[in-house]
Amino acid sequence: MTQEIVIGNARLVLADRVQTGTLVIRDGRIAEIDSGTSRAMTVDADGDYLAPGMVELHTDNLERHMQPRPKVDWPHAAAIIAHDGELASVGITTVFDAMRVGSINSGRSRYGRYARPLATELLDMRAAGALRISHFLHLRAEVCSETLAEELAEFGPEDRVGIVSLMDHTPGQRQFRDVTKLAAYVQGKHGLNDVEFLEHIAHLQGLRDRYGAAHEAAAVEAAQRFGAVLASHDDTDAGQVAVSAGYGVTVAEFPTTVEAAEAGHAAGIANIMGAPNLVRGGSHSGNVAAKELAEMGLLDILSSDYVPASLLLGAVMLGDLWGDMARGIATVTAAPARAARLADRGALATGLWADLMRFRRLENGTPVVRGVWSKGVRVG
Repeated sequence: MTQEIVIGNARLVLADRVQTGTLVIRDGRIAEIDSGTSRAMTVDADGDYLAPGMVELHTDNLERHMQPRPKVDWPHAAAIIAHDGELASVGITTVFDAMRVGSINSGRSRYGRYARPLATELLDMRAAGALRISHFLHLRAEVCSETLAEELAEFGPEDRVGIVSLMDHTPGQRQFRDVTKLAAYVQGKHGLNDVEFLEHIAHLQGLRDRYGAAHEAAAVEAAQRFGAVLASHDDTDAGQVAVSAGYGVTVAEFPTTVEAAEAGHAAGIANIMGAPNLVRGGSHSGNVAAKELAEMGLLDILSSDYVPASLLLGAVMLGDLWGDMARGIATVTAAPARAARLADRGALATGLWADLMRFRRLENGTPVVRGVWSKGVRVG
C-alpha cells in the first residue's frame, strides 16, 4: 500500500534558493515538490524551513558514548543506540561513523584495537532495524601505530566502509606541529612528567620512521579495495597536499592553514572544516579559523566533529555570512553527499530518499530542529 505524506506551508531549502511550497513523500522518497499550497497537508510546517537531512562525514560522537569518562567503558550496543538517537534529534540522517584502526601496544601511552568488533555490532544492529538513520563506516587509519595493516585487513567491501582517512599524529607535524600544545594535552590526560613526555614523543617518532611509509600504502590500497573515498587529515602545507593528491585523496579533513586549503582547492580536493571551530570563532588547537576559510571561498563541507548539534548551527551561520541560506545548508547536505559519492540523498529533489529536517530560528538566530525524517519515516 502506498504511503503518502504531504508537508506543506514550508520554506523549502532547494539547491539554489529558499521558496515557500509543499513537498510530497511517497514510499520513502521525495515524489513531488511545488510552490503551491492547494494539497491537503499531512504535516503543516507552519512556515518552518524544510531542508535535506544532514550528511555527517567525520564525527567522534560514537567514541564519546563508548567512553563517557576516562577509563569508563560503556556497553557498545547502548552506546550505538544513544549515538544514533542523538544524531537523529539534531537533523543528521546519514553518518559515517569514525573508528580508529591502528593501535599501539608499547610505550607510555598505549591504545588497543576496537574497530572490527564495534563495526560488526553496528552493522548487525543496522540489519536488525534497530537504528533510526543511515550508518556507514569511516576508518581513521592511524599511520603512527604498530598494527594498521593487519587491522585494515579485517575489513572488506561488504562492510559499508565509505571513507578511509590518512591520520598521522606523529609529534612535530600536522595537528601536533607545536609540541608544546601536545604536551599540555598528553601530560594532562595521562599524567606524564617532562621526561616521560619526551620518551613518549621519541617512541611515536620511531614508530613513524619504522612503519609510516608501509602504513600509508596499506591505507591507500584498502580504500581502493573497499571502493571508499580517500581523505587526508590535518594537511599543513602545499607539499603535504601534493602527496595527498598523488594518493588520490578527494577530501581534506581540517586543513590547518590557509596555504593547505588553497592548495587543496587548486588540486580539486574538497575542504572539510569543523562546525565547532566556526561556532566558537576559532580552532581550539590554534589552527586556521573556519570562518577565515569561508570568507575566502575555501570551505566546502562542515563536520560536527565532536558536537553533533553544531552542524546545523554552523550551516545557518554560514548562510548568514554568505547571505545565502541555501549555500550554507549545502555544506552539510549536498556537498558531503557528493563528496561521499551518495547520489540518492543530500537535496530536495524528486526521486531521492526523503531524508529531511524541519527547523525554525529563534529570535537570536539559533536554529531549532522540529522534525526529522529518514527515508520518509519520522525519527525525530
